[in-house]
Amino acid sequence: MKRNSRLSLALHTLSHMAGDPSRMRTSADIAEHAGTNPVVVRRVLGRLRKAGLLTSEKGHSGGWRLAQAPEDITLADVYLALDERLVTGGESDEAPACSVEKALHKRVTGVLEDVEQRLIQRLSETSISEVRGN
Repeated sequence: MKRNSRLSLALHTLSHMAGDPSRMRTSADIAEHAGTNPVVVRRVLGRLRKAGLLTSEKGHSGGWRLAQAPEDITLADVYLALDERLVTGGESDEAPACSVEKALHKRVTGVLEDVEQRLIQRLSETSISEVRGN
């Protein structure tokens, strides 16, 4: 699951949080557990907060916790919150000059967009709670 480290970090963290949804976790604790830097954790979790999946509180007793029930958060919610794609269409600012290249690009882009939509659909069928086996 390390192909996309941000997605891996997000899913791993949310799966742990699902075990005790009311518990507040600090960026430092999450980073230590995940073997990464707290800044990386804050960037990833900030995107999840912006998407409404997490809440955060500042201060001595602050940290991060789930904003929704684990059974209501799907893998697709997390994937889309990070705004990164595992399947890329090879977007380019340059239009191909060759008609064959142009047709090929159009066809392949369409196939990759379909793959991306199917991936999102499949991810939407699994919740964070299910990942934990709850």
